[in-house]
Amino acid sequence: MPIGKWIGGYPSFRAYAPAMLFRQLFDATSSTYTYLLASRGEAVLVDTVYEQHARDAALIRELDLTLVHTLDTHVHADHVTGAWRMKQAFGSRIGLAASVEADGVDTPLADGTRVAFGERALLVRATPGHTSGCLTFVLDDESMAFTGDCLLIRGAGRTDFQEGDAHALYRSIREVIFALPESSVLYPGHDYSGRTATTVGEERRHNPRVGGAANETDFVGYMDNLGLPHPKQIDIAVPANMKCGRPEAEVPAPPAWGPVVWSYASVPEIEAEWVSAHLDEVHVLDVRQPSERGDPELGAIEGSQALPLGELTARVAEVPRDKPVVAVCRSGRRSAQATVILRRHGFERVANLTGGMIRWREQSPLAETGIGCGSRGERE
Repeated sequence: MPIGKWIGGYPSFRAYAPAMLFRQLFDATSSTYTYLLASRGEAVLVDTVYEQHARDAALIRELDLTLVHTLDTHVHADHVTGAWRMKQAFGSRIGLAASVEADGVDTPLADGTRVAFGERALLVRATPGHTSGCLTFVLDDESMAFTGDCLLIRGAGRTDFQEGDAHALYRSIREVIFALPESSVLYPGHDYSGRTATTVGEERRHNPRVGGAANETDFVGYMDNLGLPHPKQIDIAVPANMKCGRPEAEVPAPPAWGPVVWSYASVPEIEAEWVSAHLDEVHVLDVRQPSERGDPELGAIEGSQALPLGELTARVAEVPRDKPVVAVCRSGRRSAQATVILRRHGFERVANLTGGMIRWREQSPLAETGIGCGSRGERE
């Protein structure tokens, strides 16, 4: 049996906790943190941002995860949640405090709710105060917690709207969050100074609003005199988040010309198999050096235009605009940069050939038969 820390005569769960994938993501516009947790291929997203859907969806696909839950710590006032978009893309269940009675919630959350993913789980703790429906999500071994806007790094969420209550927030922090082990890592919903995480012990000692010897009177007096302007997005965000981020208008469909998927690095990607079956519908731009196109192993795609990446900016006018442009190189790295350059010059229908010529040789039916793998049909 592994040796671990013993608590109350029993080994702590942390000593035996199954492995877990964890990512912290950031939206610069609203200074919002989104968190991805996964175990055994099942994932949970906490506090998604609507505009970051493509980024987060790409990460989920690239890590080959099944998104089972999308959770929000509260009804946000500074950004619109991406929960509805994630449900449309992955079939994930939307979780939000039952007390807010929002439309579109699949899993109403309350104090004590257990949200399982793979071999792990998040435990819901009610922490009202910033708003009446605020929740904190505690990992099953109490090694980390996601505090939303309840407790921030060296701060606390404002209490002057959405049924906020400074007295309730003080008790939520002191009696619920500060009751966790000192070593528990706390991940907030926002930070405006580049900080990423803190611990229970740090905040107990150093939080200027609620730490140290601060009592409830001190805290309420501090919070009642912040004098902050209302969030700029409140009139848009709150109504939208009461519908879990479902938009009034139809969400724009993916590009009609082909199955383009945006990578986590914000590169539009398209698979070789589709391109090989639709070669007459696209313009293939080969950005390798001329000598590479004569490589007997990789060759070149039939009819592709040869234009080295280093010359693309100066010669971009030579690239036709009548068809979608698929950029290609040996591995897909240089051609990814080609898509950036093309988009900068107004090309809207553009994609990178995923995996470049290496993937083309592996997956393309044309490559398997030898058709399209020579240097024929170059458009210089």
